[in-house]
Amino acid sequence: MTHAFPIGIDQSLLRFFNGSDSLFLDGMMTALTDGLTWIPLYLALLYMVIKNNETIEQIFLTIGCLLLCVLLADGMADGIVKPLFARLRPSYDPLVMEHLDYVNTRGSGYSFFSAHAANTMSLAVFFSLLVRDRLFNFFMIAWALLNGYTRLYLGVHYPSDVLVGFLWGAVSGFIAYFVWHKVYFKISPRLNYVSSQYTRTGYTLSDADMVITVMAFTFIYSMVFAIVG
Repeated sequence: MTHAFPIGIDQSLLRFFNGSDSLFLDGMMTALTDGLTWIPLYLALLYMVIKNNETIEQIFLTIGCLLLCVLLADGMADGIVKPLFARLRPSYDPLVMEHLDYVNTRGSGYSFFSAHAANTMSLAVFFSLLVRDRLFNFFMIAWALLNGYTRLYLGVHYPSDVLVGFLWGAVSGFIAYFVWHKVYFKISPRLNYVSSQYTRTGYTLSDADMVITVMAFTFIYSMVFAIVG
């Protein structure tokens, strides 16, 4: 079933986004696609959740729904769809592999669809609905899009892999938020926050800004990694 896709369009788009003649960009994309790079961001998001929820039930509910995001996104990608379609990664597809640039890795497993794209978009959508701050939402969605782009740059996914990953990730994030919303207001009062210090869902803007700052410093780290690595 490897070629049951519009491979011509995917090939053309992938070759447009894939690679560059810049060792600096190669290093940056290698750092940015690595899940370990984003551990500070995950910790910052966890800190924000813990600080902005008053009871242990609220905290556990939110963390549980975050895990649901990943379970839905990653479980569907790696557990069901990839084995079902068994699509070769472009880095291993004889029709494409010789025409691509690679940096350090060619990936492993099947290609369709991207778990990277699905996981990051599911978290971005969930947190955007949870926090409801325009600047915070912009950076979270940009973070997810950037992670998807790195997969194209490195030649380990086709554009359709990433696009479908984004779509399913968004659905996963909405589902997890729907569950959160249904349960949260059964264990918590409905409050309207009208303040310049809070979002309308009760998250402090300073904590949202802290997450953005951590994201920015992580991006700077990837630039330093590219220079010295």
